[in-house]
Amino acid sequence: MAEVATSATHSATSWSAPEQLLVVVDPVARRTDGESVRIAKDVLSAGAAGTKVCLPDGPEEFARALRRRGSRRPVLVGDDRALVRAVSLLHRQRELAACVLSLVPVGGALSLARSLGVPTSAVAAARAVLDGAERRMDLLVDDSDGVVLGRLRIPPLGAGVGREESGAGRPWLRTCQSLVRTLVPARPSRLVTAAPDAGPSHLRVEVDGDMLVDLHQPVDCVQVSPAAPGRARVEVRPAGAPPLLAEGRTVTVSGAHFRYRADALTSGPVRTRTWEVREGAWGLTVPAPG
Repeated sequence: MAEVATSATHSATSWSAPEQLLVVVDPVARRTDGESVRIAKDVLSAGAAGTKVCLPDGPEEFARALRRRGSRRPVLVGDDRALVRAVSLLHRQRELAACVLSLVPVGGALSLARSLGVPTSAVAAARAVLDGAERRMDLLVDDSDGVVLGRLRIPPLGAGVGREESGAGRPWLRTCQSLVRTLVPARPSRLVTAAPDAGPSHLRVEVDGDMLVDLHQPVDCVQVSPAAPGRARVEVRPAGAPPLLAEGRTVTVSGAHFRYRADALTSGPVRTRTWEVREGAWGLTVPAPG
């Protein structure tokens, strides 16, 4: 396996020799776009020194495949959720720093992959796996050992689940919903009102121990996103007031029960949570510069 640089965040090192690959195909990818999965397997098998393809049927087999990868470089064929799942597993096993992941995005939720610099075309992504470079990236780790690869967002109190979470990556659900709408007679439309507890949240937000907003100030939204290496950018939007901005290594949010959306997943409710930036904590294969 080629040596890679791990000293600098966002640095990239090209692969210098053919490698043994473990291609793990997420079951959602197989159901949503079998043709892209086939193309990815063909390109990877033709270009690598040796390729082992694994077709897990669920999360347990997915985790088992990663644990038994040996010296093979893992290549995920799936959407954002598959990538987050793999990073989470390797982080909990304390093997993330030494394992470089590769991704061929296939599925409905691909915004995270796109933001990380991975091509969303199956052919281009598979070629980047073979000829690309490792990029070290920061990781946001919370006090329950959860991880955030991209953006973290705390929506207003009582806000509904976004369209991406409710539909993308679950074609069987969309099919069932469509079938129900077809079979069940239409009913007169009703006025939809917000939940009684909908509205701004009352949260305390601290960045590196300094308070950015306290409980007395209603908050419409809190967003945490990557900034300079080793730091996160925090934006708090108080109700009826200009946004508050800060940067730091740790972010603590506490107050009333709140839910938060990290990458493609929604978690909570919780009363308090602290996130810490781990600089250069994981590596992802992206197209080589130039």
